[in-house]
Amino acid sequence: MSATEINSDYDVVVIGARPAGAGTARLLARQGRRVLMVDRGQYGSDTLSTHALMRAGVLQLARWGVLPRVIAAGTPPVRSATFIYAGEEIRVPVKPRDGIDALYAPRRTVLDRLLVDAAGEAGVQVAYGTTLADLMRSADGRVTGVVLHQDSGATTQVRARLVVGADGRRSAVARLTGAESTRQGPSAAANVFGYWSGIPVEGYRWYYRPGLSAGAIPTNDGHTCIFASVPAAQFGAVFRHDLEAGYRSVIAEVAPDLAAPMRAATLNAPLKGAPGQPGFLRRSAGPGWVLVGDAGYFKDPLTAHGITDALVDAEYLARAIAEESDQALLGYVEDRDRRAAQLFDITDRIASFAWTLDEARALHKQLAKAMAEEVTGLITLTQEAAPV
Repeated sequence: MSATEINSDYDVVVIGARPAGAGTARLLARQGRRVLMVDRGQYGSDTLSTHALMRAGVLQLARWGVLPRVIAAGTPPVRSATFIYAGEEIRVPVKPRDGIDALYAPRRTVLDRLLVDAAGEAGVQVAYGTTLADLMRSADGRVTGVVLHQDSGATTQVRARLVVGADGRRSAVARLTGAESTRQGPSAAANVFGYWSGIPVEGYRWYYRPGLSAGAIPTNDGHTCIFASVPAAQFGAVFRHDLEAGYRSVIAEVAPDLAAPMRAATLNAPLKGAPGQPGFLRRSAGPGWVLVGDAGYFKDPLTAHGITDALVDAEYLARAIAEESDQALLGYVEDRDRRAAQLFDITDRIASFAWTLDEARALHKQLAKAMAEEVTGLITLTQEAAPV
């Protein structure tokens, strides 16, 4: 999927075609705006992810009409989340409510493609293999467009009333606008991910022992995403010299019920590791530009909330853009920071690994409460008249 011809003028240019970008672009197109969405990657490409969607994320997909497509792609329903604290299991069923009776963890090769398809059907023009080279500005410094470089070698200047940076935690839009961090978390977890066949699991399974964590997440094609986590400061000692040996060692200690079947199961792709990065919130709006998703707000993936954050963030941003003012965008950022505060703090504390098992249980109860409040806020928001 590629747009070979890019026009010279749009209402909005969205940089990044992952969940935050595609969700925002779709909503803006449904407001009647002329939207261009670009991405330096390729349609349907994979990316490192825990995949797990929480209730607010599934609710967004249902409201946007994308959830039936996720299900049709063979994404297994998740009807429980089990927390295992040094062998003690606490199973939490997914209760049917808000029109949602299961959670899902689609592969990014599935989810991102479906979200881009939905954006295209809403009227968004999509250009892959296209990189943001620079921002255009007026004499008073307001962002007025973008300079794009395409893999074909073409360089194009595109005017826009608004540029949306949905290009991840290493956002070029953030760099070019000087969007500094307004808050930085002190903690980070290092993670190694693998996709396995032959290890079926029931629902999400989250494992915790002092200084260690792991997760098992059922996803598409009969695969289970299994990740191992340690404090970021220990990434080198545990994983650097022998990634697979370190990975298997952590799983054997924290999740022995996974380690045994792994010996006879099939690892479907090379393991991928991430040394960890502390969470942050950025100054996320200015004259003619705004950030959404990980570009503006990133927290450690150990609580598997990133995709849900992106889908929810897109809704709030699109409604702010509908108000047609810089002040509304600044209000969106203030509201996002307020909504994010509790989840950010809890995630940072979990990613610190500086907890006892009793403290971990308490943190997960706080996390569940914060996620329930997130759903309540989203339902209240979406019961209001949608912006046109």
